[in-house]
Amino acid sequence: MLLTIFGFIVILSVLVLVHELGHFFTAKFFKIKVEEFGFGFPPRVWGRKIGETLYSLNLLPIGGFVKLYGEDEAGGGKIGKGEKVTKNLDRAFFARPIWQRLIVVVSGVFMNFVLAVAIISFIFATVGAPTPGNDVVVTQIAKDSPAEGAGLKTGDIIKKINGEEITQSSQLINITRQNLGKPIRLQIRNPKSEIRNLEITPREKYPSDQGPMGVSIGQKVEIKKYSWYQAPIAGTKEAIKTSVLIVAGVGTVISEIVRTGGVPQGVAGPIGIAQLTGEFVHSGIYAVLSFLALLSLNLAILNVLPIPALDGGRLFFILIEAVTRRKVPAKFESYAHAVGIALLLALIALITLNDVGRLVSGQPILPKIE
Repeated sequence: MLLTIFGFIVILSVLVLVHELGHFFTAKFFKIKVEEFGFGFPPRVWGRKIGETLYSLNLLPIGGFVKLYGEDEAGGGKIGKGEKVTKNLDRAFFARPIWQRLIVVVSGVFMNFVLAVAIISFIFATVGAPTPGNDVVVTQIAKDSPAEGAGLKTGDIIKKINGEEITQSSQLINITRQNLGKPIRLQIRNPKSEIRNLEITPREKYPSDQGPMGVSIGQKVEIKKYSWYQAPIAGTKEAIKTSVLIVAGVGTVISEIVRTGGVPQGVAGPIGIAQLTGEFVHSGIYAVLSFLALLSLNLAILNVLPIPALDGGRLFFILIEAVTRRKVPAKFESYAHAVGIALLLALIALITLNDVGRLVSGQPILPKIE
């Protein structure tokens, strides 16, 4: 339990720190005044002012923030009164050019993506990546099927059908369906690299949960290691591919919640993530790193969505300003962010209740694969 809690805090700390450092460093680079860099959410436990920035540790270690001077006055207007305020007005976030504000807002998302790429690249270079090979392997055989009768075994690799070399599962499926009721010749290599020849007649009529031969097949997975200069390229491609899947998954989850009012299986909140962290911690450092990369990409995708109170919401209002050449009224944007926060908290509460219910009932977070 202690290891799980420690792992969860470390993972969350890394994700938040990397994200907020993106905002922090870009704001500093553009000479925007950073009033506070906080880890966790208030109430404040400790704080120290270095230069013009207050660095703070807060009681709730489930996030973090960078408070920029003039960030809450995005629609324009005065920040206050007095000579000191007037002197620093050009260092306010809302007073900076649109392109600078865009970079500051998206920098946190970018840093989370970079973190994921770095982790994936490290794993690809040290352990390797599972890559579909050119061997079609038998993964399961149905009872009383033509495959069982012909002597096919789980783990056998199908090398040829009627003399044609087989490298993809789709080839086997197509040739089999073209020869229903006709005998076909298979060249097989078993796990001991022994070659044998079999003859099978695919069924014309077969159960709905089986195929003509009664086998389940898949591509044999090989572990491919990348060199240190190839790994970042492969890691970037993998991160982009995973991000696309996450975007599709987010759309599915939102539609499911709207349609059913419940949380789909596989969606986890803070409690669920902590539970998963414990499982990955016990699986080894590379499992933890893979989980961290996945969470970092999830955080990047969720933050870039055009939802008020998130980076994507601020980005959306800045883009409106870029198109219309007029700032969005500060009061309207403030209300929008308040509504966004309320909706997010409600969603987090719903997912957390689902986590608690699943934990009490002993149900798994992820659906089992049969």
